Amino acid sequence: MKTFGGPVLFLDRSDINTDEIIPAKYLTEMDKEALGPHLLEDLKLEGFSVNGSWRGSARVVVTRANFGCGSSREHAPWALEVNSITCVIAEGYARIFRQNMFNGGMLAVELAKTAIDELFAIAKNGAVSCSIDLDAKTFAFSWDGGSKAVPFTLAEFDEALVRAGGWVEFADVKY
Repeated sequence: MKTFGGPVLFLDRSDINTDEIIPAKYLTEMDKEALGPHLLEDLKLEGFSVNGSWRGSARVVVTRANFGCGSSREHAPWALEVNSITCVIAEGYARIFRQNMFNGGMLAVELAKTAIDELFAIAKNGAVSCSIDLDAKTFAFSWDGGSKAVPFTLAEFDEALVRAGGWVEFADVKY
């Protein structure tokens, strides 16, 4: 099972597509690690810096609705993974992106819009970190001067994929 939790990167926009997560020109790369430096390099978001302080430190992404829309490709979750981002929290996902996250042993958790709005309000306090308790199905967000626990749900099969480390590892044990 992968390690979850750490500093949070807030991307305050809906419909961030797979081309913005990892540009198509890098899809010929044969090694996942080669995708790493190009994560989010085409993302257009006010106040967001491609070479910002998040690179190399963010472990959790909080974003809006329909994250991972666009072309279906495993490269988008891979680019997150090689940057040590193993959890995305959003209002919703494109179906294939969401499943590719779980297939890779990563978390793609949906929260209600009101919960996401509260997290973006917390982000105004400065740096935010998130601890993840998979057993209790709870996120623990903390920042200078505060903390907030947020429960989440996870389908049994998705949890099994995460605990196994991904689909291949799950299949090795089950089949």
